[in-house]
Amino acid sequence: MFRVMLRMEIKPGLEHDFERTWLAIGDAVTSHPACLGQWLSRAHENGIYYIVSDWVDEPRFREFETSERHLTHRQKLHPYRTDGSMTTMDVVAHLTGAGTGTHREWEAAR
Repeated sequence: MFRVMLRMEIKPGLEHDFERTWLAIGDAVTSHPACLGQWLSRAHENGIYYIVSDWVDEPRFREFETSERHLTHRQKLHPYRTDGSMTTMDVVAHLTGAGTGTHREWEAAR
């Protein structure tokens, strides 16, 4: 699996509008047949967001990256940002968490 992580610095006061726009136009990314999913996370630093998307592989992501639909998507988000960066990586392992129960039950199960 191929992962892309974008770090975006959003102009002060535009965070809510950025989140709303990202949600409204997200299908331009997630509808691509090679996209496995995408997440928007707000950092605990003011105006910093991370967008993480997973892809079947790098060549298919690069195909998407140069598509007209992606360029249009980027243009709609660009007015909100002051800076940003992109990191790409290969996922080498994944551990699924329990996601159920309580801390007390978890401690008792040792």
